[in-house]
Amino acid sequence: MDRKILRELQANARLTNQELSEKVGLSPSPCLRRLRRLESEGIIRGYSATLDDEKLGLPVAIFMSVKLERQIDSALVAFETEIKKHREVVDCWLMTGDNDYLLRVLTSGLKEYETFLTGTLTKIPGIASIQSSVSLRRVKSSGSGIV
Repeated sequence: MDRKILRELQANARLTNQELSEKVGLSPSPCLRRLRRLESEGIIRGYSATLDDEKLGLPVAIFMSVKLERQIDSALVAFETEIKKHREVVDCWLMTGDNDYLLRVLTSGLKEYETFLTGTLTKIPGIASIQSSVSLRRVKSSGSGIV
């Protein structure tokens, strides 16, 4: 039942409790109790709006793999602290494998991406290499889970 609630909320987080309860087949009170428990347990961390990057003037998505010179705690913290300052970076993941971080960067065009790359990212101390891949289009977006 919890997974049904989560699936419905991922599809439309603006459902009223009445609408949600009807969709999952519960009466409103038990549905609300389950919802509050999912929130208090941190399974539901918050609610947000899904934005259209293109309509916001940010049609270019670049995925960047970043390798640091050293993979010690202080270098990781320094990089993460610095990367959080830049609004162009909309996602940043610490990775296993050949590279240390995977970033998703949104810009209004390749010129703006070049400015971000050469004027900002390459100036962060401790970066050994950067590889970029320009996204052609998003094929699938599932929100934050597979419930």
